[in-house]
Amino acid sequence: MDYRKEAEQILEALGGKENVEAATHCVTRLRLALGDEGIVDQERLDELDAVKGSFSANNQFQVVIGQGTVDKVYNEFIELAGIGEASKEEVKEQTEGKMNPLQRGVKTLADIFIPILPAIITAGLLLGLNNLLTGPGIFFDEQSIIDVYPQWSGFANMIIVIANTAFVFLPALIGWSAAKRFGGTPLLGMLIGLVLVNPALLSAYGYGEAVKEGTVPVWDLFGFEVDKIGYQGQVLPVLVAAWVLTKIELFLRKRIPESIQLLIVAPVALLVTGFLTFIFIGPVTFAIGNGISDGFIALFDVAAWAGGLLYGGLYGALVITGMHHTFLAVDIQLVGSTGSTFLWPMLALSNIAQGSAAFAIFLATKDEKLKGLSGSSGLSAWLGITEPALFGVNLRFKYPFVISLISSGIAGLYIASRGVLATSIGVGGVPGIFSIMNEYWIDFLIGMAIVIVLPLTATYLYAKRKRDV
Repeated sequence: MDYRKEAEQILEALGGKENVEAATHCVTRLRLALGDEGIVDQERLDELDAVKGSFSANNQFQVVIGQGTVDKVYNEFIELAGIGEASKEEVKEQTEGKMNPLQRGVKTLADIFIPILPAIITAGLLLGLNNLLTGPGIFFDEQSIIDVYPQWSGFANMIIVIANTAFVFLPALIGWSAAKRFGGTPLLGMLIGLVLVNPALLSAYGYGEAVKEGTVPVWDLFGFEVDKIGYQGQVLPVLVAAWVLTKIELFLRKRIPESIQLLIVAPVALLVTGFLTFIFIGPVTFAIGNGISDGFIALFDVAAWAGGLLYGGLYGALVITGMHHTFLAVDIQLVGSTGSTFLWPMLALSNIAQGSAAFAIFLATKDEKLKGLSGSSGLSAWLGITEPALFGVNLRFKYPFVISLISSGIAGLYIASRGVLATSIGVGGVPGIFSIMNEYWIDFLIGMAIVIVLPLTATYLYAKRKRDV
């Protein structure tokens, strides 16, 4: 392949070097900040040999090229465009200024939660393994593996300790990521998160019972009583606390001589934030967070089928706007406060549906380039990454996208009406079944069958009839 020629053709299709503000790349894609995405010649771009697809997400225009090739094309591209190498963060900063306040808010949530997802997903997979060992009725009638083979109980208990750690110390993970995103010291963010789950505090899980019994411990601050409670499993308290902590830290760093910053900045910032959190931030955000969780639970209690139809059917559309990241916080809040989530299983099925629709195009097309893109992106969606299938294939032809939404809506209706729950956030695709509570496996498998068979069959038949692939 003539990498320079391919880079030159890509640049021309993008509107020339005047339209490229910054560029970086990941393992498979060019990630670009463009001045005007409206002038991109999409048809010409799709015809290029090196390009396997393209899409726009979060104001970044991404060109799928492939592993092992993208870095070579990138080197030629930045030379032709007359720009220097940029990091992913620099491209994000370049595109962030074009976002409206809602988009910036959603992006902030994404920037905070995406870095900690590997820890949460790993914990979810380990919890799934523990469920296999401890769940009754999976391999033996009304008994679990450790009931039949008690020698495995120590192994299972060690797994649950390792798996639960990410959720027990969830505020610490969020605090670290939030402080980093807000421009503060990540270690201080982690520390304020750990403060909120200190064992000396009454656990948030026991707060409701303590209120009924009138045994909530308090601090007496010169006659003003403050509840001595922790915020285990909560999202909002540590998010706001990390933001306040960072603002105080940055304020002090600008005004305190560098020689004594170590003695003053961190201790003052942490102390002030801690007092503000226990007195005001914590109680207010705790109530808001529980209100959000209770609202979703009430909706699904009243009409689970309708909630499943709407959320399952619209999740793929939310991905286009980036709004799906807001529900990640809700999922984490639900897992933290109730020990399970009914939203995440529908997310997993929606991802599978997008992959199935892409696989249908793979089977229907005779175009080798489209076959390669649809096959690889379909597999990616089945493993939880839907953007290549969504933007590179399904939205391009429109009907695969619509069919996948309808299919995931039907599957969402079914599993929501059956009350399917996940113990945690896992891999958002076919492997997601390992995060589903054992008693709901059959129902989830039925949901999986719906989002595999229906979009695959319907998209394939429609594609053959339409003859546009």
